[in-house]
Amino acid sequence: MDIIFGLIGGLFIFLFGMHLMSDGMKKLAGHRMKNILAFLTRNRFMGVGVGATVTALIQSSSATTVMTVGLVNAGIITLGQGIGVVMGANIGTTITAQIIAFKIQKFAPLFIALGCILMLFSKSKRLRLYGQAILGFGFLFFGLGEMGRGVAPLREHEHVILFLQRFSTAPLLGILAGTVITMLLQSSSATIGLVIVLAQQGLIDLSAAIPLIIGDNIGTTITAELAAIGTSISARRTARAHTMFNVLGALILFPFVLSGAYENLIVHITPGRLNENTIGHFIANSHTLFNVINTCVFLGLIKVLEQVAIRLVPGEIPVQAGQPQYLERHLLDNPPIALEMAKKEIRRMLGIAEVAVKESIEALLRKNPQLIDSVAENENAVDHLQSEITRYLIDLSQRSLSKEESEQMPTLIHTVNDIERVSDHAVNITELAETSLADKLSFSDAAQRELTLMYDTVRQMFHAVGESIEDKSKSAARQALKLETAVNEYQITLADSHIQRLQNGICDFRAGIIYIDTVNNLEKIGDHLANVAQAAHNNFRWSLGKLRPPVEALDDSKRGW
Repeated sequence: MDIIFGLIGGLFIFLFGMHLMSDGMKKLAGHRMKNILAFLTRNRFMGVGVGATVTALIQSSSATTVMTVGLVNAGIITLGQGIGVVMGANIGTTITAQIIAFKIQKFAPLFIALGCILMLFSKSKRLRLYGQAILGFGFLFFGLGEMGRGVAPLREHEHVILFLQRFSTAPLLGILAGTVITMLLQSSSATIGLVIVLAQQGLIDLSAAIPLIIGDNIGTTITAELAAIGTSISARRTARAHTMFNVLGALILFPFVLSGAYENLIVHITPGRLNENTIGHFIANSHTLFNVINTCVFLGLIKVLEQVAIRLVPGEIPVQAGQPQYLERHLLDNPPIALEMAKKEIRRMLGIAEVAVKESIEALLRKNPQLIDSVAENENAVDHLQSEITRYLIDLSQRSLSKEESEQMPTLIHTVNDIERVSDHAVNITELAETSLADKLSFSDAAQRELTLMYDTVRQMFHAVGESIEDKSKSAARQALKLETAVNEYQITLADSHIQRLQNGICDFRAGIIYIDTVNNLEKIGDHLANVAQAAHNNFRWSLGKLRPPVEALDDSKRGW
């Protein structure tokens, strides 16, 4: 019973330490990850490097793989790029094994004490996160020590030793055992830690450990497979490619494991003599070398893996305007990236609203009834996106956010509401178009020219606002706010022109009502776009200034922008 308690207790302390350390590192590296991921589009080598770097930073290949599945699902990266990142993640996760190989369990209390001091007494959030990571690091090695003490008595059990030794004579059984253990624990690092502990206690040798490590690499793919359930076709293809990559790698290496050639290679490249004190380094190197060799073999075959994954998960990838493309829920645990995805979805929502306004004006001026239904469809899509983005942001707000990230939440929700109101005004204009068609009303040539000029200014606002969101361009945001001044002036001058035409008998009274209502709707659209521009200019943080400053205060020297 003491053996079971020691082993299970140590294992769960290890898992808790891994979670603490990984969570702390993810929060510390969050913005770095966002910047690193910007390079993904370059080439396959860059993808592998990104995967390895991110995993080394956050100490979790599962987190990187799930994040990659999320990015593919959101359409941010392609399937081929995702496969490259997963390959790199397999290499990056071997850093954990290399750390575990150092027998520094005796320093675990020191790390735990230091982590607690930083978490409890530091006023800096960044230092508290470092403390969390150090605390997790300490628990990781404390758990390893407990596992070692728990399994030590097993050295006296002949049946246990004989069972474990079978892994060296039956490598296939070892691979199966490693796969099952990792699938159950949902942590490849925990399996490696357990294998190293067993080896350091003399319960297994290197030839028995290697198959367990290979099985560990197969078992870790279950995390991505589970993450891909219920997601897009592209995400499921990424998970399937990850599984194929590791399984095929194991099959390729298996003959060399069976013949003992792989073990001889590990012994040859690892400095020092192989014994119970050093075997951890030999096991860690076998883990690293497997993933490096596997990546080198398949790096030139990413296209092949991609095509096979497509065959395994057939189907066309549907594109629906009202369905979110970037709101990947697996990214919610990475707030900096999730925020970027939300902003991308908002930019896309703005584009749909722009099309709705364009079609509503064309339906009115060109008397095109076919466009009325299209505007309604786009407005429904915008309404659905409003609901989905708001729900996503609310869920994100439940995560651990920085002060800057928390400040963005209410402004982003207001921005979504402003864009939704834009599409509502587009529907208002189509209703005016329907009335105009039913009553066979027409605008004068002068009225049409004026409405076209006003709409062109609104169209320029859409472009500037979109650029301010997409490219974080402050100059584009200021340009949009200046254009709103022109829209407001058009509302006044066009009303005056309309009154003049009525007095001169040029314009029909009923058509004039539709004309003025259209002008007012365009002016309201300009107001909502100006709100979005101001929010984008301030990086969606109200604390940086009013949501809608006076136009005359736009001079940089006066506002400090």
